[in-house]
Amino acid sequence: MSDPAPVSAPAPTPLLVLDVVGLTPRLLPHMPHLSALARSGSQAPLSTVLPAVTCTAQTTFLTGTLPAEHGIVGNGWYFRDLGDVLLWRQHNGLVSGDRLWDAARRTHPGYTVANICWWYAMGADTDITVTPRPVYYADGRKEPDCYTRPPALHDELTEKFGTFPLFHFWGPGADLVSSRWIVDATRHILRTRRPDLALCYVPHLDYDLQRFGPDDPRSFRAAAALDTVLAPLLAEARAEGRTVVVLSEYGITRVDRPVDINRALRRAGLLEVHTQDGMEYLDPMTSRAFAVADHQIAHVYVRRPTDLPAVREALADLPGLERLLDDAGKKEHGLDHPRSGELVALAEPDSWFTYYYWLDDARAPDFARLVEIHRKPGYDPAELLMDPLDPYVRVKAARELARKKLGMRYRLAVVPLDPSPLRGSHGRLPASVDSPDGPLILCSTPRALDGRVAATDVKNLLLRLAGVD
Repeated sequence: MSDPAPVSAPAPTPLLVLDVVGLTPRLLPHMPHLSALARSGSQAPLSTVLPAVTCTAQTTFLTGTLPAEHGIVGNGWYFRDLGDVLLWRQHNGLVSGDRLWDAARRTHPGYTVANICWWYAMGADTDITVTPRPVYYADGRKEPDCYTRPPALHDELTEKFGTFPLFHFWGPGADLVSSRWIVDATRHILRTRRPDLALCYVPHLDYDLQRFGPDDPRSFRAAAALDTVLAPLLAEARAEGRTVVVLSEYGITRVDRPVDINRALRRAGLLEVHTQDGMEYLDPMTSRAFAVADHQIAHVYVRRPTDLPAVREALADLPGLERLLDDAGKKEHGLDHPRSGELVALAEPDSWFTYYYWLDDARAPDFARLVEIHRKPGYDPAELLMDPLDPYVRVKAARELARKKLGMRYRLAVVPLDPSPLRGSHGRLPASVDSPDGPLILCSTPRALDGRVAATDVKNLLLRLAGVD
């Protein structure tokens, strides 16, 4: 008698995971299509991770571990071996640990994954990748574009939806256009490739909530507009029988106090700069201490342990700084990784950290007035604004955009050096489990979510929903 044929594992349930960054209970009532998904399916608060920022939260979702293990301690950090602060790197090799798709493929070796604009996409072992990636020309011009895998997908998406709208993805022009492009690209990939898992990052709520605050009518209108864009994608996923999970990395809370942490360190004689052409540049290699600002947290790097008391003293009475995490505090929050600063500063709920280190705006580096996420040694939300003190700022922007269209070099120096108009930030943990500004998780499957879901549990939840746990 011949041996019975092996029983194959059942096909996985296809998943669509939408990272609707900034989604909260306060905003959900303004989003009827997502509200309907929650009512017919399930909804729960989501415990985020410290720091509650994009790169850290997304990596925690996909690995099921905290920064102490996966190594993504923020949107950027000080690379001690390079002597440089680098934010928004894209190589997946920076991430440690077992990814969601690694675990799925142990059960289903042919499990297919599409990543549409989640971070650390480049070099990841996914089947389909779409991620923002400008063209950096030799003459210094930067033009919008994206990176795709397989490479042929680039021209396919560009022909169908136009060039990736980079200047609508971040900067003063950031708006719904970028999220619409990402959603349309996701719909196309689902129809033409049918991956088992599709990850889609939708950034639109990040913009007006930081500009105006989470309780401003303009933020509610942004939520409603995004919901309309998401509606066809949700309908197509439902028609395909695809389980939909909607999650948020963090909620944005109202703030009105920028905290100049590096200026405090400089006044104490701990931070050093070097000067070129009359402009001052942070010198991290010689500074005794400096901070990498990242919304409401800042990694404070201290070159010598003997300077720790001086750093604490310099920051002790800084308005807006709530707490400095030492080694024990970092371990308590899962931030005890070599990439973290010797201290980690937490802002008070109404405050956030600037990266500014110069004491005279006349000596600010030229990139300070530009959208330059890779040159600034910290996060700068003022890049979402146009300088309100410059009456000719829009004329200047129009002139430079005309130069851009003619293929000439251009310089959009429109970013203000006064960030006080900003009204929203994130990075701290929510004040309470029922906070109206805390992150959410929704699922199209009834009773799939039972009580609060921890960020570290998202990976196993998705494996279970896919039937590959």
